[in-house]
Amino acid sequence: MARSDWKRPESFKALAEGERRIALTLSYDGSNYHGWQRQDGCMTVQEEIERVLRHVTKEEIVIYGSGRTDSGVHALMQVAHFDTFSNIEASKFRIILNTMLPHSIRCSESVEKDSGFHARFSTQSREYWYLVKDIGTVTAFDENRVLAVSRMPDIRRLNEYASVLFGTHDFTTFSSARDKSTSKMRDIYLSSWDVIFDTFSSPVLRYRVAANAFLYNQVRSMTGSMLEAERLGLDKSDFASMLEKKDRALAYKTAAACALYLANISYDRQKYEWFENL
Repeated sequence: MARSDWKRPESFKALAEGERRIALTLSYDGSNYHGWQRQDGCMTVQEEIERVLRHVTKEEIVIYGSGRTDSGVHALMQVAHFDTFSNIEASKFRIILNTMLPHSIRCSESVEKDSGFHARFSTQSREYWYLVKDIGTVTAFDENRVLAVSRMPDIRRLNEYASVLFGTHDFTTFSSARDKSTSKMRDIYLSSWDVIFDTFSSPVLRYRVAANAFLYNQVRSMTGSMLEAERLGLDKSDFASMLEKKDRALAYKTAAACALYLANISYDRQKYEWFENL
């Protein structure tokens, strides 16, 4: 899909005289949050950050994230921006946030951007990881951070399914009834399973998927369906048929939120430029 078909805004709110745009690079443990986006009566990551920024700037700060994460989902890298008239040095916001926020939310960078930058609409790709671990190697430190399974699935079979998802497709099968997108077409730049090792040298099965954008619950639906298809011994052609039929009823149980991580946000137009020429 050409980038011109993404139908994103090409210009954003102009900055007033004396106003600045600050971009934040963040990570968070989503275990105790009801997702990224502000919600009435619920503790969210967005609300916690806005609370601190409003306190220090004395302004009605609103932050805009590169994407939303659901309740319980983590972020190794989330990018957000806000506009302010404050004269606080851009780099100081990192220190302020890390001093005043709960330790479950950390800021690794705060930099000034021009009005041509938007944390969400300037994003060129988003990458998620899903982590699976043998229940026999699970430690107390893995709670709410991995999916524990009694039998590690066949990675070769999982990669057969993952290869089906690569490319431009209508992902209706793996969408949620709550998704409001007018089009279910998405570009999947990367879709593969590998094995990594955690801090304690235990193997962790990881699903990596990168795209221009995702539907609501798409990654968890694809992951849960691949894991169940492997358990049932389905062929690659069976999984391909699920995708092609564009029927949500064919997807298997959505994978748990606790093992999903927003892993990377890229604003590099050249990173997946090769994809448009396939």
